[in-house]
Amino acid sequence: MVDSRPVDPGDAIRRRRECHRCGARFTSYERVEDVPLMVRKRDGSREPFDRGKLLGGLLRAATKRPVQVQDLDGVVDTIAAAVRRGGGEADAERIGELALRGLISLDGVAAIRFASVYRRFEDLSEFAGELERIAAMGRPASDQLALEGAGPSDPEGMLGGPPSRSAGGAKNITRSPRRRTNAGHA
Repeated sequence: MVDSRPVDPGDAIRRRRECHRCGARFTSYERVEDVPLMVRKRDGSREPFDRGKLLGGLLRAATKRPVQVQDLDGVVDTIAAAVRRGGGEADAERIGELALRGLISLDGVAAIRFASVYRRFEDLSEFAGELERIAAMGRPASDQLALEGAGPSDPEGMLGGPPSRSAGGAKNITRSPRRRTNAGHA
């Protein structure tokens, strides 16, 4: 073992290892799972929190986008920690909002892709409303935690409340401080 340290948000130990034979290095994580985390689904059923399932959804949304797997893994870790702090159980909607916020902090296009599946839009006006909502949120400042605070039950938080369902065209979406992408033709 080359290095061992706790990982934010504090529920895992990151270990950097090196193969004695070939010298290749790799990282392993040891996670604390003292309380089984549960998800309340929309139909009222409950199921165990599956970090692999959540990470898979984030990976699909970030396909062919400039997002690192380690960053998505960090989003999942932060969501799991938030569920743990909330008593070990959370609504699927809350987890979806946290995942959406985490993607917004990494890549706006990936966030839109995730929202298009998660929100189950009925028509283009709902999709346009979500584009406007995400554009209005922007990326969190460097001193803000992207996933803390707001959710579907926190209308004053960073997410700005429930999605807008107004009709109308999408506005410009900021991808980074230096570059803007016009989504008005979408």
